[in-house]
Amino acid sequence: MKVSLQGLVVFVTGASSGVGAETVRQLAKRGAAPVLAARSGDKLREVSASVEGEHLVCPTDVTDERSVNEAIRATVGKYGRIDVLVNNAGFGEFIPFRDATIEQFREAMDVNYLGAVRCAKAVYPHMAAAGKGHIVNVASIAGKLGTAKSTAYAASKHALLGFTNALRQDCKGTGILVSAVNPGPIDTPFFDRADPDGTYVRNLGRFMLKTEKVARAIVDVIESGKPEKDLPFVSAAGAKLFQLFPRTADRLLSGLLNKK
Repeated sequence: MKVSLQGLVVFVTGASSGVGAETVRQLAKRGAAPVLAARSGDKLREVSASVEGEHLVCPTDVTDERSVNEAIRATVGKYGRIDVLVNNAGFGEFIPFRDATIEQFREAMDVNYLGAVRCAKAVYPHMAAAGKGHIVNVASIAGKLGTAKSTAYAASKHALLGFTNALRQDCKGTGILVSAVNPGPIDTPFFDRADPDGTYVRNLGRFMLKTEKVARAIVDVIESGKPEKDLPFVSAAGAKLFQLFPRTADRLLSGLLNKK
């Protein structure tokens, strides 16, 4: 049975652009009360102008535990609860391993993995006290299917998927659902930093998802309570192929992606 979005308080990180911004718009249109969280207050206010209905702008740095806790307290102070957390904040840099620095690995883990952990830790007591809630982690197909030049990014998303699956078991009996949404490459400003010379986008442009489709997948997971959703089909099939026939998948990926 689908959950009604009407009146749900949904805290969305990475809401200042791309998938996060589109997710809050779709949630608001369906009657939810989204909380827009990201580091840039100015960008959040720009997105806020395009959001219909009740919502809250809450500047938040997911790498700062104090900032996260203050944002969660502000949300609970206004609405009395948080029904859904969407951990969407993330970034990536596609560079060869030989050129990657330890700091780049550390930053990827701090934002993509630990950022989600900080937010989940902050909302967990409120959801557990209410006996219900839903934590949705936007991970990536990269967490299942590593590709060349994405060692730091893939590792951080793999960590997020491992956390998601373990947390789901940890939350048994609490009323809290835990889900993962694993998109393939998305046509967003994400690639302005991840792929500054545009080679990745040129090689995989035909497979790239639109933000609207990924946002719809996130909304679907909130409504349905599905534990996991992979998209698009070709990426999901690639991840399954790697599980069953890793050598074959490696050869196919090498030919397609090593040029990026």
